[in-house]
Amino acid sequence: MAGHAHHHHEHSGAKLVSEAEDVLTAAGEQWTGLRADVFKALADQDRPVSAYDIAEGLGRRRGKRVAANSVYRILDLFVRTNLANRIESANAYLANTHPGCRHDCIFLICDDCGKASHIDDDTLTDALRQSGNRHGFANVRPVVELRGLCDECAS
Repeated sequence: MAGHAHHHHEHSGAKLVSEAEDVLTAAGEQWTGLRADVFKALADQDRPVSAYDIAEGLGRRRGKRVAANSVYRILDLFVRTNLANRIESANAYLANTHPGCRHDCIFLICDDCGKASHIDDDTLTDALRQSGNRHGFANVRPVVELRGLCDECAS
């Protein structure tokens, strides 16, 4: 993804949900009620959340059980269409605040409170991609997670 476009602004609230719906339908997928609910639940979090946590919360809100495997399928679709990011080390997910914008994020995850944010560092991710290419890998997609303490927890 050398030369990928940077996101200039991140979305939140209703604008984020609207952008996500536009990106998903442009990808030829349907924006169903359950998909909308899963995305909204994900977007309401400032820390990575598991499919089970989302299913549990949606079940309480809807008054009937929501199967975690249905939520997993939706989250996998969201990752494929760049509406969400999977935090590998936590087996959890974060909403992409700039849906449809493909770039490499470096995730910063607090070991104390669990809050997650991201930064961009093209020098680092481009170097990782080039290293993968030199070792015979194509379509390299760096997934970088840094764990430590956020400002609030460190002070």
